[in-house]
Amino acid sequence: MTDKGKNYKRILLKLSGESLMGTKGYGIDENRLGEYASQIREIADMKIQIAIVIGGGNIFRGLSGATKGFDRVKGDQMGMLATTINSLALSSALEKEGIKSKVFTAICMEPVGKYYSKQDALESMENGEVAIVSGGTGNPFFTTDTASVLRAIELETDVMLKGTRVNGIYTADPEKDPSAVKFDSISYDEIYNRGLKIMDLTATTLAKDNNLSIIVFDMDTVGNLKKVLLGENIGTFVHK
Repeated sequence: MTDKGKNYKRILLKLSGESLMGTKGYGIDENRLGEYASQIREIADMKIQIAIVIGGGNIFRGLSGATKGFDRVKGDQMGMLATTINSLALSSALEKEGIKSKVFTAICMEPVGKYYSKQDALESMENGEVAIVSGGTGNPFFTTDTASVLRAIELETDVMLKGTRVNGIYTADPEKDPSAVKFDSISYDEIYNRGLKIMDLTATTLAKDNNLSIIVFDMDTVGNLKKVLLGENIGTFVHK
């Protein structure tokens, strides 16, 4: 089952904060950021409405912070701020590419970003802007994967694209197991039954319950984002 090649009108792109590190061990690699912005410009030129959620793992991850003595709630709030930093950086990079964007925040942070609402984000996309939604869900104990699924459903997107550093979903971690086999498509039930760690269980369940299609692909290879939207057989299609 696949609908790759479908004429998508509105998408949500989930980007990995850790991938923004590029060749660096921490923070933002300006070259990787520029590559992302260039790829996003390519699909914006296709007149596709774009919402983006980006993680903050290149700066701070709340869960790992909790294991080092941080209060979990405060750690997650620090993670929300990290996603906002990344969102502002991406917005600036998009501006350099000639693409208008607007940063929304799940917690009130004006004038850093506009407080998120579905209506405002939709209006922004309909006006040709890229809507970058930061701050996760605005609540602790929820990952940016869950926030991505939530926003994709809320904004009535045709598909969620999960950009990673791996070119799809495998039977095991391909970076650790050379015998791992890639899936062209897979159901949410099979992901759960196989115990595959594609997203956390909350995000997976929310996507399944709302029949949200997801394509997992390698965003770090320049040009892949456009290829996915043109229907090329890269990545893994996740369906109900």
